[in-house]
Amino acid sequence: MRLVPRWVLLSSGCAPVLLIGGWTIAALLEGPVYDPATETISVLGAYGASGFWVMTGAFLALGACHLLTAWGLRAAALAGRLALAGGGLSALAVVLIPAPSSGGSLRHGTVVAVGFTLLAVWPVLAAGGGGDAAPWALRLAPSVAVTALMAAGGAWFLIEMHRQGGAGVAERVVTTAQSVWPFVVAASCPHPTGDRNEQPVAP
Repeated sequence: MRLVPRWVLLSSGCAPVLLIGGWTIAALLEGPVYDPATETISVLGAYGASGFWVMTGAFLALGACHLLTAWGLRAAALAGRLALAGGGLSALAVVLIPAPSSGGSLRHGTVVAVGFTLLAVWPVLAAGGGGDAAPWALRLAPSVAVTALMAAGGAWFLIEMHRQGGAGVAERVVTTAQSVWPFVVAASCPHPTGDRNEQPVAP
């Protein structure tokens, strides 16, 4: 199993902190007119929103974190790393195609859907061989379970959007899980210890 640089713990660990911090501060700037339980995160990043620049910065930072993590997460299968990087690029694309100040946007919705899908499937794509020798978060069973839970979360979000219910809550639960999982994977992987004679464990 290939060693994962320790800086990947920083890039993956910063992702949920920056995302949650971004939407929390942006919501505070928006004030009581914004309801985080029913309104989506994209509303905070729409042109004209009081917290537009805060949420824009959070999306940019999130995308950069996912790209760095995908680059350094050498223990994961290439397909999973590419999917994670694609999720990072989608976060950057959200900045280029923000939600409108009112109404919906097919282009914005498409970018969000693509990003969600890539971040939902990357755990199962990242699972490689190695059986019990692989880091536990890159084994097939937990990877399939996480992808299934993220897919269920996406279905929950769509249901809440359709019934005009707690879409904001559903979206925050799913996006938090998607931003935290890369750190869980990185933490489960072997890291260099500084011993020059140390050799990677054979898969």
